[in-house]
Amino acid sequence: MEVLDYPITYLANVGPARAKLLKEGMGISTYGDLLLQFPTKHIDRSRFYYTHELTLDMPYVQMRGQILSFEEQGAGRKRRIVGHFSDGQGIVDLVWFNGLQYVEKNYKLLTEYVVFGKPTLFRERFNITHPEIESIERFSRSPMGLRPYYSIPEKLQKRGINTRMMEQWVATVFRILHEPLPETLPEYLVQELKLMPRDEAIRTMHYPQSAERLSRASFRLKFEELFFIQLNILKYTRERNRRFAGHVFARVGDVFNDFYYHHLPFPLTGAQKRVIREIHTDMKSGRQMNRLLQGDVGSGKTLVALMTMLIALDNGYQACIMAPTEILAEQHLDTFRHFLGDMPVRVELLTGMVKGKRRQAIFDGLLSGEVHILIGTHAVIEDNVQFRNLGMVVIDEQHRFGVAQRAKLWSKNQTPPHVLVMTATPIPRTLAMTVYGDLDVSVIDELPPGRKPIQTIHHYENRLEDLYRGLRQQIALGRQAYIVYPLIKESEKMDLKNLEEGYQQYCRTFPDLRISKVHGKMKSAEKDAEMDRFVRGETQILMATTVIEVGVNVPNASVMIIENAERFGLAQLHQLRGRVGRGADQSYCILVTGFKLSSDTRRRIQIMTETNDGFEIAEEDMRLRGPGDLEGTQQSGIPFDLHIANLARDGQVVQLARDVAKRVLESDPTGDRPEHQLMWKALRDLNRNSVDWSAIS
Repeated sequence: MEVLDYPITYLANVGPARAKLLKEGMGISTYGDLLLQFPTKHIDRSRFYYTHELTLDMPYVQMRGQILSFEEQGAGRKRRIVGHFSDGQGIVDLVWFNGLQYVEKNYKLLTEYVVFGKPTLFRERFNITHPEIESIERFSRSPMGLRPYYSIPEKLQKRGINTRMMEQWVATVFRILHEPLPETLPEYLVQELKLMPRDEAIRTMHYPQSAERLSRASFRLKFEELFFIQLNILKYTRERNRRFAGHVFARVGDVFNDFYYHHLPFPLTGAQKRVIREIHTDMKSGRQMNRLLQGDVGSGKTLVALMTMLIALDNGYQACIMAPTEILAEQHLDTFRHFLGDMPVRVELLTGMVKGKRRQAIFDGLLSGEVHILIGTHAVIEDNVQFRNLGMVVIDEQHRFGVAQRAKLWSKNQTPPHVLVMTATPIPRTLAMTVYGDLDVSVIDELPPGRKPIQTIHHYENRLEDLYRGLRQQIALGRQAYIVYPLIKESEKMDLKNLEEGYQQYCRTFPDLRISKVHGKMKSAEKDAEMDRFVRGETQILMATTVIEVGVNVPNASVMIIENAERFGLAQLHQLRGRVGRGADQSYCILVTGFKLSSDTRRRIQIMTETNDGFEIAEEDMRLRGPGDLEGTQQSGIPFDLHIANLARDGQVVQLARDVAKRVLESDPTGDRPEHQLMWKALRDLNRNSVDWSAIS
């Protein structure tokens, strides 16, 4: 066994208990994992601060002095030890809530220590909670200058694991390594791109001699991570195209043409025509289509999906669309039947609510081929749902489905069907190249003619009279309104307006209006009845939680009021705003917030009021929140962890990595070139614990 593969348990001062914490909290199982846990920053440990220099905005300080006395405060779970620390200029309190026995046993009075931590103010005196402490003798033996600072989860900190301990473990591993860390990239790439060698880069990340060398090391390791992701995606895509020949849908026949010339509800936009051409090119190419269709809310994705399904029908195959909710599935059914009119195309709905004889009739129709298009929720992937000849699958709002769930649709036919993955959540370009890098991408970047841009207004919660006046004016014009809350019932922990309280308030304020209320905890039948009342115009106001984020299409609704808008992310705000603006009337989105807003929240609200462009919003959302928090990224195509690259900031490195990976694959499609063997071994090692989803999106 190589040193890097040794279990972390064997490392000095770790042991089984800490090893378990490190694995659960940071994903560290081996010595090699530890070395890839890079510092989040480096601190100049040659600088000491004095008490009179301390300010609250300091992220950390390093001080030198003695503990004059210890004092025990509180009792039970609130028990703590306070050490009164002096640097000769003043007093700072050192506070411990955990590990009290360790503190009492190991820290001595009137002994010189170096203390490190974040200063806070309590009762007009600075204190440092759970400081790092080491003797002056030990500190003087450590390297001065830039020292690594590791981000440790709070749970681990409470169990005594801190950044100083991490640094000691990393230093120990480097000491017992007798060979350089293995290279993973071909030598010619390292030379061509002027990359720092891998061993030097990893050592520099932990112990940089200068900011310039740290930057070079960081670039090398970011490129390596992103290169292997791109190599993995492109290799799998190439393999999938080789293994899975697709149905050849060359024919555009009577069904499509009848719809196009006699039933098309409105002229297609240029973007819709372009996307249909791109999809049909895939469908007749002889390879299985895997295409991502992006389009903002209201851009006409559903019509494009239907028309491409009709091409499948023209070639003797069935089609299926899977939606994440019953509401959205029912919306698709109504839309498809409205669009198709009296055409001889049988469309059926399969959800958990469809039971008994009606359900069996659908099963029989699918097997006989009499059902041409099936619309459904997760119910369509059940084993007893079998098709006669499934040739086209559409996954709507695909981030709501796990990869394994989507894979079940592939087994419904011997030859995998063509796949169109749709999303109304615009995906930033760097994310599209990584998380969805194995999919071809089509974008509908044009709204249907006659649509007016939605006006988005920021409204503070103390101006309710103005809000109510504007709402009443819209309703007097015959329009309808949504009002969205983040909670159903009042929560003691969060001071947010809630749906129940808001419903009562609006009923009192507008006693002459009819108001519906829906939320996720209602029974499906009750929720559907309330939604139907609003859709039919029987109620003028629909008050809801975010259950209406997807799948509600009421062209007459022109007002979206979002209470506590500061509690929603940008993508969610944009999705909610997309519920209005679906007709020809001017629509409004009102973001209601309190006065106390963080800088990030103010930026989110500002972006919403400045633009309706979903892609611009998605890029900003990714920049503010990071890619790991965006919907779908945890379950989609990144096969291994990112230790250092950041998709929100490293777009240029992503593009470079993709270009280089494409070039490498083209030069060595069979993987036989000797200079690439280290690279292929590294990719196999990375993929050891991942699932081969190469056949699916």
